[in-house]
Amino acid sequence: MGINIGDVIVEPHDIFGDGVNIAARLEGIAEPGGICISSSAYDQVRGKIGVEFADLGEQSLKNIARPVRAYAVIRDGSGTESREAEMPSPILAPRLSMVVLPFANIGGDPEQDYFVDGVTESLTTDLSRISGSFVIGRHTAFTFKGKEVELKQIGRELNVRYVLEGSVQRSGNRLRVNVQLIDAETGNHLWAERFDKPVADLFDVQDEIVSRLANTLTSQLVEVEAQRAERAPHPDATDLYFQGWAFANKGITPEYMTKARSFFERALTLDPKNIEALVSMASIDSGMAANHLIDDGVTRLAVAETALTRALSLAPRHAQAHMFMGVVRIYTNRAALGIAECEQALVLDRNLASAHGFIGLGKYFLGRGEETEAHIQEAFRLSPRDIYAYWWMVFVASAKLQLNADAEAVIWLRRSIEANPNWPLSHFFLAAALTLLGSLDEARAVAQAGLALDPSFTLRRLRSLAATNNPVVLATRMRIAGGMRMSGVPDG
Repeated sequence: MGINIGDVIVEPHDIFGDGVNIAARLEGIAEPGGICISSSAYDQVRGKIGVEFADLGEQSLKNIARPVRAYAVIRDGSGTESREAEMPSPILAPRLSMVVLPFANIGGDPEQDYFVDGVTESLTTDLSRISGSFVIGRHTAFTFKGKEVELKQIGRELNVRYVLEGSVQRSGNRLRVNVQLIDAETGNHLWAERFDKPVADLFDVQDEIVSRLANTLTSQLVEVEAQRAERAPHPDATDLYFQGWAFANKGITPEYMTKARSFFERALTLDPKNIEALVSMASIDSGMAANHLIDDGVTRLAVAETALTRALSLAPRHAQAHMFMGVVRIYTNRAALGIAECEQALVLDRNLASAHGFIGLGKYFLGRGEETEAHIQEAFRLSPRDIYAYWWMVFVASAKLQLNADAEAVIWLRRSIEANPNWPLSHFFLAAALTLLGSLDEARAVAQAGLALDPSFTLRRLRSLAATNNPVVLATRMRIAGGMRMSGVPDG
């Protein structure tokens, strides 16, 4: 339940207004069976009822212009001296809940304080864009600046699952940033990273560090939440959503994609209005079609477009929904519209590295392969160790084949296989490129490795997606298909 005090607009069969909208958003961040109230409601009941509250800090709520300070009702709280005895278990911290503690300024140069604080503030803002995240407001987090803190205690006080802390040290013209993610419940270190960068423009360095952290943490947090969900005796829609992405992130193979889709389907069965599961299932459908894992790719793309249209009608500012709509349009002969969707996704989430990758792919389908690599390099700048980097590398390789730079294509395809040897498509493209270079024996071995990963792949499946009628792209596709055929990929 969510409770707020504010103005409402009353009509015969409904009520509207920010007062109602805030209450609805507070309901969304409340734990199952829990109650979350706004500061306006808290001010009215504080000290007047026998209930205790946990301060959740300022929350950025969807479609609400300003942050709202929120409080969660602690279940079974009595407000008496015996409260601790009556409450052996605290309220469960929300999923993906975290606080970004003010980074430490190693070296003590006060002139660097503004930079260190800027990293903390920017990271707090960017992490709040992670779908489903719950990030303590920076004003609350900065009350811990310069203090010796016990991280488990912070987790209990702020009711969060994770604490992100770090330090910044400048030495001459270089900058070192250390960051670590900690499980606030156990105190265990879940992930750590170090960034060493030359200092040219401090603000550019700050943006790059924050972008890389946000991208890396997204996948790390999903993995940790999926492991928690596996232990849940009665998983809800959100638990199933995390488990679905844990499989999707393992790699683009028929097995993993099918398992991921089954989790998203189950999530939607439990909660038909779960937008995250809806967008995720559309991403699986479009991904299976785009990677030629299925014979009915055109049908799957149509299903994905229908789902994404519905998702965007419910959440028009959903960055990933725009991005995956871009993918659908790129693969259905509407590359220019697909690029526009990916650009809109970046307006909504500047850290969405994959959107840059798909823009590069869209340029390939427009016959402008010479522009593709720059977009992929931007994706790598934001997320250099991205779990889908191997897919981006094939985008560049395809562009190189379009430009008749076959030897360069081979280099990118070998890198793709090195990044993920279990992805069939990179093997088939490498077989084609090697054939075009005259290395037929190696091409045949690579093609067989691809068919071992996906025995159902055929050239008919490759041709089934009418992704473009651009003559430059059609000619490239004929070259690639011819190379695959000579290497032993069946026609089907």
